[in-house]
Amino acid sequence: MAELGNPKNTIEVLQKYQFHFAKKFGQNFLIDTHVLDKIVRAAEITPEDYVLEIGPGIGTLTQYLCESAKHVFAVEIDDNLIPILQDTLSAYDNVTVIHNDVLKLDINKLVEEKCEGKRIKVVANLPYYITTPILMGLFESHVPMESVTVMVQKEVAQRMQALPGGKDYGALSLAVQFYAEPYIVANVPPNCFMPRPNVGSAVIRLTSHKKPVAVKNEKLMFDIIRASFNQRRKTLVNGLYNVGGLNKSKEELAAVLESIGLAANVRGETLTLEQFAALSDALSKSAN
Repeated sequence: MAELGNPKNTIEVLQKYQFHFAKKFGQNFLIDTHVLDKIVRAAEITPEDYVLEIGPGIGTLTQYLCESAKHVFAVEIDDNLIPILQDTLSAYDNVTVIHNDVLKLDINKLVEEKCEGKRIKVVANLPYYITTPILMGLFESHVPMESVTVMVQKEVAQRMQALPGGKDYGALSLAVQFYAEPYIVANVPPNCFMPRPNVGSAVIRLTSHKKPVAVKNEKLMFDIIRASFNQRRKTLVNGLYNVGGLNKSKEELAAVLESIGLAANVRGETLTLEQFAALSDALSKSAN
């Protein structure tokens, strides 16, 4: 079986099937064996692991995953890639290609029925235009995952890993860090892809927390987080004043902030995840 990490073999497959890249699916295929190795190593795939791959393309990364994992479930939305995958993965009996949109697939059901009660590892070279909905969909659905190792736009990876106070820190940083610990494994230049994207990329590993930050009302906390970053330069009190359902005056909001040790004029971009959780709990309590 031709190794697709080699650009020559990738071109041959694309020509054989007269495949044309679909802009609407954000397709950029990896053509660098070193990067493919790094992804599989970072994901720590073992022969006991069930892996969910999102957007396998022509099966480049899938081949690597099949060499290491117990079973790979590869979810592909593009009709034109299904016959190609049947060809490029024909040597492997430990892969299931699922022709579906990952955002519509019941992944919890898949894991429950096919994975012997084990938590899965997610690995993907994600389409950049849909990175956040896919990741948040996985986390918010509470899919039983050990880790998510994905190729994303470099700027997005930096935002996921950002700490309070920096310009990259925002709602995405907090959302990801609520569910997992982010770690940037490698930066990947545009020439490692076909076609070349216009932006730099990065491989990031998100290791699911064994014990997440405790918060009484997850939805309220994320409403507060979004409000505090909608207008970054405003104080947190001004941001919170616009959160529907709180029904508090600015004076009351300032008092709640002070009750958990925060200054009345604090900005949201300086708060840690733990402080947002404490603020959410304090606001829940004061609403009762």
